[in-house]
Amino acid sequence: MKQRILFMQFLILVLTAFSFFAVSAQTAEQTIEQTAVIVTDDLDREVTINQPVQSVVSLAASNTEILCAISLCENLVGVDLFSDYPEEVQALEKVTNLDMSVNFELILSLKPDLVLVSELTPVEQVDSLASLGLPVYYLANPKTLDDLPAHILKAGEATGFSDEAETVALALEERIAAVDEKLSGISERPLVFYELDATDPLKPWTAGPGSFIDDLIYRAGGENIAADLIGAYPQISQEALILQNPDFIILGDSNYGVTAADVAGRPGWEDLSAVLNSQVIEFNDDLGARPGPRLVDGLEQLAEIFHPERFE
Repeated sequence: MKQRILFMQFLILVLTAFSFFAVSAQTAEQTIEQTAVIVTDDLDREVTINQPVQSVVSLAASNTEILCAISLCENLVGVDLFSDYPEEVQALEKVTNLDMSVNFELILSLKPDLVLVSELTPVEQVDSLASLGLPVYYLANPKTLDDLPAHILKAGEATGFSDEAETVALALEERIAAVDEKLSGISERPLVFYELDATDPLKPWTAGPGSFIDDLIYRAGGENIAADLIGAYPQISQEALILQNPDFIILGDSNYGVTAADVAGRPGWEDLSAVLNSQVIEFNDDLGARPGPRLVDGLEQLAEIFHPERFE
């Protein structure tokens, strides 16, 4: 009888201890300490955000990539329709529609600590989101590649992940500097045509002044034949293209299935230097069009394409 009583007391003690640790672990998991912080976004709006954020909605693919780079991928609860990198974000709730409009009801139901928007979201929609009581931070695009590290740091400030953002920003600065060093003193810049859409090969769309792609081409040691056109994404005539005769054709529209063979088969394009010398390059346009960390991937790839001798 005495042994039975002792056993029951031991069992109660074990069960009590197990319950205590289980509740403690659950409480610790649910009560990550947050602090309300006031930050100023790129619309000069003061935004109160509970940091570090535990749940985020991203309304731009570039912002999604930045958030994942600074260790917030697991905290994302919703993304825009075009967020597809890294792969795990593809399974998240899509909070924009095909016409780029915002699904306000869905975002509100996700109860995010932060909605991170970019220039893709009109200011009136930013105001509408904020009027729902959501903390909305407007992150304007960087103007050039050199502005990218500071852009990353702003995302860190908005989320409370400043240390992680600083690590990423410093790494990007070092990689940019490494490319600059390899290309130091180049005497010649190859002529480059960057193709965005040649559905009409007589007037293909390209990347002009003010675009990230134009900046990347120059920083990678090339000369953009569209640098003197008007607008960030202008059309160029086939006559002008043939006259300038680019050394490289970079197919940003390879994301949509366009190949070097397609280019060679276009009437009037077959005698271009890039075609004759097999320098029609299929390129992931996301590396040049999204103002996120992978811009530096694009820089590195283009620099090695234009100046392979510097990367041996």
